[in-house]
Amino acid sequence: MICDNLSVKNGHLYFAGRDTTELAARYGTPLYLMDEERLRRNCRVYREAMGRSFASALPLYASKALACRRVYEIIAEEGLGADVVSAGELYLARSAAFPMDKVFFHGNSKTDEEISFAMDCGVGYFIIDNADELAAVERIAAEKGIRQKALLRLTPGIDPHTFAAVSTGQVDSKFGVPIETGQALTFVRQALELPHIHLRGIHAHVGSQVFTSQVFYDTADIMLRFMAELRDKLGYTAEILNLGGGYGVRYTQSDPVVDIAGEIGKVAEHVKAGCAALGLPEPMVLMEPGRSIVADAGLTLYTVQSTKTIPGYRSYVSVDGGMTDNPRYALYHASYTIEPAGRMDDERDFVCTVGGRCCESGDMIQEDVALPRLQRGDLLAVLTTGAYNHSMASNYNTVARPPIVMLSGGRDYVAVRRETFADLAAREL
Repeated sequence: MICDNLSVKNGHLYFAGRDTTELAARYGTPLYLMDEERLRRNCRVYREAMGRSFASALPLYASKALACRRVYEIIAEEGLGADVVSAGELYLARSAAFPMDKVFFHGNSKTDEEISFAMDCGVGYFIIDNADELAAVERIAAEKGIRQKALLRLTPGIDPHTFAAVSTGQVDSKFGVPIETGQALTFVRQALELPHIHLRGIHAHVGSQVFTSQVFYDTADIMLRFMAELRDKLGYTAEILNLGGGYGVRYTQSDPVVDIAGEIGKVAEHVKAGCAALGLPEPMVLMEPGRSIVADAGLTLYTVQSTKTIPGYRSYVSVDGGMTDNPRYALYHASYTIEPAGRMDDERDFVCTVGGRCCESGDMIQEDVALPRLQRGDLLAVLTTGAYNHSMASNYNTVARPPIVMLSGGRDYVAVRRETFADLAAREL
């Protein structure tokens, strides 16, 4: 198994110690399951490793991976901050009584309404993406008579060798202001001149699903050199360095296992050495894990509706979900591990494409999957779906979204209820 919260008993797949077939019978499918203890453990890995390795540090949960009230409650209880990218995520965090001073508001296209709402909520920090946003935050902060703490998002010009769609640190990016072109220096100078902006530091995020610390070493080197340039040219010492991102997760057996705590320790040593070489005080270091907090804490269950074989071509298995609850294969051809939840001991001699229910040819979950010869009513489990499944779900084809059921200490409870037809019609006039 790709994760140690999975096991097999009597031919059934168990997740977080629970029989997935029993949970499917109780709640129906499609069904998102979340292992609360795994989620908490992942939080503690980052919090404890960063606390141990840096003089001052805070992991920020990247809300875009999975935003719901219960997750925000757990993240707060585990002592993490939160990175939000919309007023909607901020609203959910506030409704969960998340401490607003530990919320960092990201995004490359914040509206005036979102900026105002965030300030009214008492959001801790804005991570300001561009000069237009900088001017807007200054103007709205002046109207409210506050001085807003902020970081500036910069692009260090690094390719993390991951999916192009989730790579964000290159010079040519819609995110941030590039260092290489000299624009970042001007950006910082402008921010320092504004009376209602309290510039605390700088931020970079080079991408997602990263398995090696070399990306963080390279980012730190560029950002620390830029911090030294800011000191020397502007007399400004950045107090906070946000390195962005977290580490990758195992979607398949071929994905590596990452010793996150050990890797964070190595990054800390690299940052300390860089600061010493440049004569910089060690900044407070932030990271933004999202996927590696919630991904392997999640699993999705589906019910098979049909199978068919086209001789000379391929076989298909169609399920009662698809791109409406997991669009990642349609977007990235993302890899997943799929298990026959109620037939784990059966021979897997049927190679097929697992497709969804939507009227869209690209609605697939995975191709070339070896499974038993399935029948209508059999269960399939897609592993490692805690990140970017619920958060990217849609109502395409007017399909209702699945519930999230939390598993903890032998009990199960609904964190997000199943959407109803009435919910789908609620906004109609």
